[in-house]
Amino acid sequence: MNILLVGHGKMGRLVESLAGEYGCEISGIVDPAAGTDGVDSDRWRGAEVAIDFSSPDGVVANVQALARRRIDIVLGTTGWAEHEAALRRTIADAGIGIVAAPNFSTGVVLFESIVSHAARLFAAQPEFGAFLHEAHHSAKKDAPSGTALKLARAMRDAGFVRPIDVSSTRAGSIPGTHTIGFDGPAETITLTHTARDRSAFARGALTAAKWIRGKRGWFSMTDVLDL
Repeated sequence: MNILLVGHGKMGRLVESLAGEYGCEISGIVDPAAGTDGVDSDRWRGAEVAIDFSSPDGVVANVQALARRRIDIVLGTTGWAEHEAALRRTIADAGIGIVAAPNFSTGVVLFESIVSHAARLFAAQPEFGAFLHEAHHSAKKDAPSGTALKLARAMRDAGFVRPIDVSSTRAGSIPGTHTIGFDGPAETITLTHTARDRSAFARGALTAAKWIRGKRGWFSMTDVLDL
């Protein structure tokens, strides 16, 4: 499978280094910082799936350009939630497939299911409040993270209607840590997912790229993992 990399930062380079393990070939790299051609260049004509780990301000234009070229998309960039409705229409009109996820780690997807179940249990215990804390490297632009917002949404969807205190830390080179806590009068329960490095995200993105080829519609990693 021919992959077009959109963004060549730490995540893009990791995807590039692991692509061969998944039977994929990097056929092009779009990196504005390096002065490469843009997403709509004819140089990328052979690309079958684009993996986008670029920046939030470029997501809308990137998705629109890829949709025009009928290139399926794996979207790992976050911070574009306000444009989701428009992007969904773009994908539907083009008849292509996209896997959009704030986090491509298999562990995080399973963690969300665990958190949802816990929130359902604690929703029936009014003496317990909830909090969510996430920590990432200092270069991450959005806060709270897309994963944190998704986890909080999963808790609310599970029936936890009381306030959820959400906080963020941006420091150093932290790959990503998310902690959910339920606190009562005399006890605290915490659930934590910690990423030791970014390779889990890159591997998940490549798995999604192989899965999305030829499909139509808007999907998440829950779909990719058949959960």
